[in-house]
This record gives sequence, C-alpha cells and structure tokens, in this order.
Amino acid sequence: MAESKVRKAASKPTAKQPAVKPSTVKQPAVKPRKPESHLAMVRRARRINRELAELYPYAHPELDFENPFQLLVATVLSAQTTDLRVNQTTPALFAKYPTPEDMAAANPEELEEIIRPTGFFRNKAKSLIGLSTALRDEFGGEVPGRLADLVTLPGVGRKTANVVLGNAFGVPGITVDTHFGRLARRFGWTTEEDPVKVELAVAEIFPKSEWTMLSHRVVFHGRRICHSQKPACGACPIAPLCPAYGEGELDPEKARKLLKYEMGGQPGQRLRPPSDFPGEAAARADAAAHRGKVADLGAEA
Repeated sequence: MAESKVRKAASKPTAKQPAVKPSTVKQPAVKPRKPESHLAMVRRARRINRELAELYPYAHPELDFENPFQLLVATVLSAQTTDLRVNQTTPALFAKYPTPEDMAAANPEELEEIIRPTGFFRNKAKSLIGLSTALRDEFGGEVPGRLADLVTLPGVGRKTANVVLGNAFGVPGITVDTHFGRLARRFGWTTEEDPVKVELAVAEIFPKSEWTMLSHRVVFHGRRICHSQKPACGACPIAPLCPAYGEGELDPEKARKLLKYEMGGQPGQRLRPPSDFPGEAAARADAAAHRGKVADLGAEA
C-alpha cells in the first residue's frame, strides 16, 4: 500500500488525478542513529561496498589511457578539473608527446598551450616535464610499479600513485580524492580530513584485495548521487546504511533530477569507455532500474 502511494505521488497528473503539491508528498523519515561500535561500523562499511558493487558493476577509472605513462600524465592533469576535460585534451597531447622522452624534451610554452583547458597549465606543464625527465633519466623511460618510486616524481603524490598502481599495475591502492574523502566521512568510516589519514583509516576496514575497486565505486557514487553541495538522498539506494542521510534532497522526484551521468540517463566522462561500460541504451535501462529501487526505498520509509 505504501509503495503504491509513493508511485502515485511521483506519477504525472491525469484528468482523474489532480497534481500533487510538493509539500504534500510524503518524504522518507530521517531517523536518529544509535551509537555504533567499531565492529558494527566495519560490518556496515563492508555492506555499503557490496551494495555499491551491485549499483556500479562497471566502475572503472574515468580517464582514457592506453598505458601506464598515459594514465600517470592524465591523472596529474585531472587535478582541479573534470576527467572529461582531461579526456578531451589528452589525444592531442599524446599524439605530440607519446613517450616520456618526447615529453621531457617538450617546449614548455607549446606544452602549456595544449594542456591549457585543464587549468593551472603552467604548474602542470612543469610537473609533466619534470616527471618525464625523471622517468627518462632514472627509470629507463618506464613508469615504476612501486609507490615509493612513484611519489619521488614531480607532481605525483599518494593519490596519483595509487591510481597508477591500481589501474596500470594491478597493485591494490585506495585513491583518496575529494569525492572519496567526502563519502568516507559521510559514511562514518573516518572523521579525518587529511587524505593520507583517510587512506590509512579506510585501509583498516577493508581487505586489501578490495581497495582499488572500492575507490572506483565510492568515487562513482560521489560523482553521480552523493554530491558535495546537494546530495540526492531521496534517490540513493544505500540511504538506509548512511549516517548522513538527510543532509541532501529527500523528495524522491526532486532527488532524481540531481542524478548525473548514466544514473541521470546521460553519458559518463570517458570518450573511449570500456566495452562493458553502459552506453546510451544501457544508461536508460540503468536509470529505469534505479527508479524502481528509489520507489522501494520510499515504500520502506
């Protein structure tokens, strides 16, 4: 009965059914949570990971790349911009500078002009030339597969190193970007703000084998549903597991309008996505299935 009421409230008005004012739509109740033991938090965290795995079975790095060097460069460029902007920029960049040797010898002004759309292009160009020079002179022109070596490269911190290790070398790593840090705190996994401390805290909760895919799933969720300024709480399938439920839009219909990328029926950030990534038709199917989950969530409230 509750589910049918929610579906009626979200449906379009007909001649026999007058429009429902937003103020009369029943929203899921925000229930206060009881104090949680560390063990209970760990169990809830791992359940969130399982739920995200079902929601985003295709989660992957959203930067286009074909080898470790391209991924390293693209990740450095991704700071303070979108992956889509990077993906629009790197084809011309790698056509001109396909190897570390080529980029190390780049004219700074010419390099800056190519990467200008990504922002902070002067600092990024300096980092790219610096890391390429280090790869050429210290690592035989190859991207190293160890964290200790990667973080010695100009412009490369733990976040960038973990992206490269996890996705180019299959070495498990937790990537703490702004999305991951925000959700880790919202999920109650940590209260830390420093990315390294967040990484270490989360690493204690999950098996090492899960670190890389956990990072993708959490970042996917942060970009698509659990936004920084206005999370779509009313359209979030893992809302019952989230201590921060209620910080964002609760009305299911309004929350659905906040969804981004394939959850909102639109393409993702990759220009050359993997073959198993949802295309336009798959995105519509995913969105329809997601709406069903949201209706079920409203019925349970």
